[in-house]
Amino acid sequence: MNDHRLRGIVAMLLAVAFFAGMDAVLKLFAANYPPLEVAALRGVASLPYLLLLFAYTGSWRELRPVRWGLHLGRGVLALIMLSGFIYAVSQLSLADAYAIFFVAPLFVTALSVPMLGEHVDWRRWLAISAGLCGVLWMLQPGATRLSLLGAIGALVAAAAYAGSAITARMLTRTDSTASMVFWFLVLLTVFAGLLALPDWVPLRREHWLWLALLGLLGAFGQHFITEAFRYAPASVVAPFEYTAMLWAVALDWLFWSALPSARMWTGGMLVIASGLYLIWRERALHIELAAAIEAPGSPR
Repeated sequence: MNDHRLRGIVAMLLAVAFFAGMDAVLKLFAANYPPLEVAALRGVASLPYLLLLFAYTGSWRELRPVRWGLHLGRGVLALIMLSGFIYAVSQLSLADAYAIFFVAPLFVTALSVPMLGEHVDWRRWLAISAGLCGVLWMLQPGATRLSLLGAIGALVAAAAYAGSAITARMLTRTDSTASMVFWFLVLLTVFAGLLALPDWVPLRREHWLWLALLGLLGAFGQHFITEAFRYAPASVVAPFEYTAMLWAVALDWLFWSALPSARMWTGGMLVIASGLYLIWRERALHIELAAAIEAPGSPR
């Protein structure tokens, strides 16, 4: 394994750890504030750290958006994603919410067909179907104490995340990473803040430090996940995103004395296995394509 790939993997592991901590803080806020307000707080807490980074690097010009329509659409999806996920963690344990949210990569693959014109073969459709069966297994009525509304919130968040990921792929053709991250947070803060205003609950004094921690964890997570994809291909680092489940189980046990049920473990593992297969299959197809291009006599 070369140094760049190793650095990418380490960066992804750190990113997942920081984001898991951020989600634990979101769960704390979700118990005290409405979901839309928490989504606005998540956005505004990270912006100061981001602005400090831009001031340090002098990369203000990179913030100029090129495709405003896609940025606005991504802002709406960010609002839906964060609100759905925050509601989910207010009703479920972190591990249960993650197990359902991990269906997002399956949604990304499925949406790439109508939105990006990509071809998905029968093997990947089979993996998507298996992952959805895993979700249905977790949601079987009466099988667990899983909150149905919380589970729906996680599914809505996963679908919005998939739409945001597809939009991000389209934006990378014209806009910088700095622009995408900045406007994602700004539009999330504005949209969620405006909708949350009628029912806004004043922030309690003891939560200001938690708000600073929320922004710090989110900023570090965003930095390391960007570094991960900078140093290594997505197919190498993406599987390590699933280590979030280990962090979720540890945080649930440490702070809320909760552990996933056997049904959540089996359904979650089926969803994760399906996602890992999709990543492996994508990598295999890229290798086959590269080999075909490099073959003697192939058109250049």
